Amino acid sequence: MDSPEVTFTLAYLVFAVCFVFTPTEFHSAGLTVQNLLSGWLGSEDAAFVPYHLRRTSATLLCHSLLPLGYYVGMCFAASEKQLYSLGQAPEAWRLFLLLAVTLPTIASTLIYYWSCDQWARHPLARTLALYALPQSGWRAVASSVNTEFRRIDKFATGAPGARVIVTDTWVMKVTTYRVHAARQQDVHLTVTGSRQHALSADSSLPVQLLTIHVASASPGVRAFDIR
Repeated sequence: MDSPEVTFTLAYLVFAVCFVFTPTEFHSAGLTVQNLLSGWLGSEDAAFVPYHLRRTSATLLCHSLLPLGYYVGMCFAASEKQLYSLGQAPEAWRLFLLLAVTLPTIASTLIYYWSCDQWARHPLARTLALYALPQSGWRAVASSVNTEFRRIDKFATGAPGARVIVTDTWVMKVTTYRVHAARQQDVHLTVTGSRQHALSADSSLPVQLLTIHVASASPGVRAFDIR
């Protein structure tokens, strides 16, 4: 490959990795899905569940567009390959374009499925529905979660891609594409790992990191790990 292709490929690879895993520098610069789409996502503090219904969907779609963005960029970085013309582009690049178009198509279809019936098919909504009373629905449970998240006595820690949130009633783990939730009175906690560090990032004191397996007694609720 020519130098412009190599330079663009390396630069885009670094950008894509940082955009997906969002290091501190990207958070500080506002280069995150949450910040770029903040006007549409709304406020997490005001409406925790609706915010994450939209955030997980938007994150999935934005990340699925990264391969297509690379192809468009290569149309300019390697103009001699004539990638903008499907008839003249090399076969390998045509296959890559097919993949790059297929990914956001699948993501869009999945998001549309989630959004049907006012987001009732979203994984988070389906999890909350397991805790709903017969005469109510998942939205009543979501309202309770929203209320508890707004309280100042909640516990929240961890990186943006693996936050742990504990409220009066719920144990939740917020990841890039999913929000795990389990009701405290139904969970069984098991310590599955322990790591000792001589120094922590916040102080000069030693710190111990525990990996805890959260398993719910409610059928259908997926178990998850927190640190």
